[in-house]
Formats: sequence, structure tokens, C-alpha cells
Amino acid sequence: MVLNIFLRTLLIYLSVLLVMRLMGKREVGQLSTFDLVVAIMIAEVAVIPVEDLSIPVYIGLIPMFTLVGAEIFFSFLCLHSRKLRGLIEGHPSIIIANGRIIEREMRRLRYNINDLLGQLREKNIFNLSDVEYAILETSGELSVILKSSKRPLTLEDISIFPGKEELSVPLIVDGEVLDKNLQFTGYSRDWLQQKLHSCSLQPEDILFASLESGGKLYISEKEYALQRKI
Repeated sequence: MVLNIFLRTLLIYLSVLLVMRLMGKREVGQLSTFDLVVAIMIAEVAVIPVEDLSIPVYIGLIPMFTLVGAEIFFSFLCLHSRKLRGLIEGHPSIIIANGRIIEREMRRLRYNINDLLGQLREKNIFNLSDVEYAILETSGELSVILKSSKRPLTLEDISIFPGKEELSVPLIVDGEVLDKNLQFTGYSRDWLQQKLHSCSLQPEDILFASLESGGKLYISEKEYALQRKI
């Protein structure tokens, strides 16, 4: 009995993980209404074979994969149909325009002033008078454009144009050289070995190393490598 419950739970757990991976990498706050409904239904269906041992496991697996298949199918259709995408996912709504609250749009969305003020505070905006535009996204997130006088100062505003920022690329993780990443940077293992040799290190001595912007090599050694130098 106990082993049966354990195996059922493990199988359902792995199946749910697979299903959620198939649905994509969006965060919970970025899920559309359709995605959220599918996720809730999957959670409900998944527990049925675990709660009732008389029900075969496949009775829970079939609905789960049917739901994710439907979600993938409709997502594919939405990519190719703007009308269907609007029907399923909805459209962003402008609730503040030119500094003025659009009361009619807020009433249509059943979105009140307290909701608006709360989401503005989450973005560290405490004065409505600072907002030029506010857009309520289909996920429920609020996108805000501040008035020009309230926007943070940027380097471009003061005519400073720094060099292009490059992506930091991990090269060694827990003593293992990531050859694909090394190849992506255009450097060879010989180059990396020379860099490490100049620091009296070997790859296995490295906890983490990455090539940062500007070609700078960042190295964080393992504890035993640090103690060896003392």
C-alpha cells in the first residue's frame, strides 16, 4: 500500500513537471487566463489517482496530457491568428493616458482605484501625478510610463555613451570546463589553461569562472584552493 502510494505520487509528480515544461517557461504572473485555467485543471486532475488508489494512474495522466495538448494547439493557432489571440488572451488596456485616469475603461475591467494605487506602489510610484501612461497587461501586470520630468536620468540624457555591454558567459562550473560556452566566446582551452596557469590554478580548483564584459575573466576558487595559497 505505502509503496503503491509512493510510486503513484512520484509518477504523477514527474508527469506534472513534464507537462509544465511543455507549456513553456512563463512565470505565474505572466500566464494568460487560458494558461491559468489549464494549470489549475492539471493540478486538480493530478491528485485524483493519488487520493483514490482504486483509480488507475492513466486515468489521471490522459486528461493531463489532453489539456496540455489543447494548450499547445491553441497557442500555435494564436501565433498565426491575431483575432483568435485577442479572443483567448485579451488585449492590453490603457487606464491612464496623458496623466488622466480613464474611468470608463477601469469600470469596464472592474478595476478600481485601490487596485491601481496598489500596483503603482509595487513599482515604487507613490504619486499618480508622476504617471503619463499606465497599461494593464493581459496577465494583470501594470506597465507604467512616467512623465519625462519624473523619469530616472540616463547616460544618454547627459550625452555619455559607454561601450556595448557584453553577455557574461560561464566557462567553469564546479571544476568542469563548459566547452560549448568556451567555443561561443571564440577562445580555446589552451587560452583558458594559460590564464589559469598564470594564477597557479587548474580547472578542478575553480568553483566558478566566467568571461565578463570587456574580456575580463572572473574566477572564484574552491575553498581548498584558497587554503593552499595561505
